[in-house]
Amino acid sequence: MPFNRVRASFALLIGFGAAAAAPAPNGTLTIRVDNVRNSAGVVHVDICPQAQFLKDDCPYAGDAPARAGVTVVTIHGLPAGRYAAQVFHDENRNKKVDRALFGIPKEGVGFSNDARISLGPPKWADAVFAFDGQEQAIGLKMRYFLGASGPAKAR
Repeated sequence: MPFNRVRASFALLIGFGAAAAAPAPNGTLTIRVDNVRNSAGVVHVDICPQAQFLKDDCPYAGDAPARAGVTVVTIHGLPAGRYAAQVFHDENRNKKVDRALFGIPKEGVGFSNDARISLGPPKWADAVFAFDGQEQAIGLKMRYFLGASGPAKAR
């Protein structure tokens, strides 16, 4: 085999090895949050792998000023993987979900896939979604358990 062909084959093999070792892409996730009841405070989104789901230490998070009706939050630099979104409407900007008697949230909360909230938070399996490391959008509905259950209707 001529030397140039050997060198070309070797370069091709190295190229395949480099491509295989390349890190997974990091992309942008856009979260459309419907049913935000007012424009007070911010809408906070945590994007959590399974180990951090329902905890306060999710590695990816974002905020956007609350807008009555629909608020959009964008998370940049998210690696491909399986995640669940946990969202709350921080109306008083104290960076936590305020709770009433028996732990009922005073502020709106929501989860990816509109996972059900029934006598407690949803299960991972109900909220999980796959993110491919590119640009992707998901949507969910904010739920309020006390006070107005959504934005005021136009008359």
